[in-house]
Amino acid sequence: MNVLALARSYGVRVEFADLGDWGADELRSEYDPNGPCIRINVRIAESLIAPELGDFVLFCVAHELYHHREFVGEIERLADPAERESAANAYARAAVIQT
Repeated sequence: MNVLALARSYGVRVEFADLGDWGADELRSEYDPNGPCIRINVRIAESLIAPELGDFVLFCVAHELYHHREFVGEIERLADPAERESAANAYARAAVIQT
């Protein structure tokens, strides 16, 4: 699956942004339905070498596309936030493996 092409087909913009300091936690990316837009944390991206950066971007985009698909009603939105994140991670792992 070409997640960047899929994002384009949904009309979802992908950009790098400083998502702030989260201390011990790490915010890799976020989905904003107003746009819609996926923001990838530039603080993390800048610390990666080229092969890692590509995998990181693909994973982030796929993860956030799961949330976009929830938002547009394509898939059911799970009530539990932890389950939602686990489902988004599983979707992203499967998407990256197929790439």
